[in-house]
Amino acid sequence: MSKTRKKLLIVDGYNVLRSGSRYKRIMLPDYTDDTFNVARERLLNDVINYSGRDMQAIIVFDGKDNQYSRGEAESVGGVRIIFSPAGQIADRVIEKLAHDARERNVETIVVTSDSTIQDTVFGDGVDRMSAEGFCHEMESYYDSMRLEEKPAIARKSTIANRISPDVLEKLKQLRDA
Repeated sequence: MSKTRKKLLIVDGYNVLRSGSRYKRIMLPDYTDDTFNVARERLLNDVINYSGRDMQAIIVFDGKDNQYSRGEAESVGGVRIIFSPAGQIADRVIEKLAHDARERNVETIVVTSDSTIQDTVFGDGVDRMSAEGFCHEMESYYDSMRLEEKPAIARKSTIANRISPDVLEKLKQLRDA
């Protein structure tokens, strides 16, 4: 029996938020905390939906300028969220995660539009997807979900629908007698 390979999705959080049209629409014209949080929430929901049960997912955000960031992972909806440790850029965390996954023979996709990361991880045998490519994937996913939704026809459920025809006929005869 062959063992199925696990899959891993690594998302360059801030890069996707700033490069992907799906998220830029939310944040423009300002980058206030409120709009940024809404965009982050949408990204998280998208990653949860995209990864589903088929793959593990990690979103890496840059925490290098936050002196309190320790690089610890938090899990939300099955997705690990990591802010890089203080003094370290997210790129290094993403590259290490991708390298470690490859060493463990885990099929990996890195979502980023950062050409340096793309070149580094691709050279390591890991697949890559641009931020805009991910946005297109999400739009297609949600479009297909809308197409699959069919309006349910409301049917009145009565006893007459649930009993056998001969019993129904006898009841009609009793009623009409």
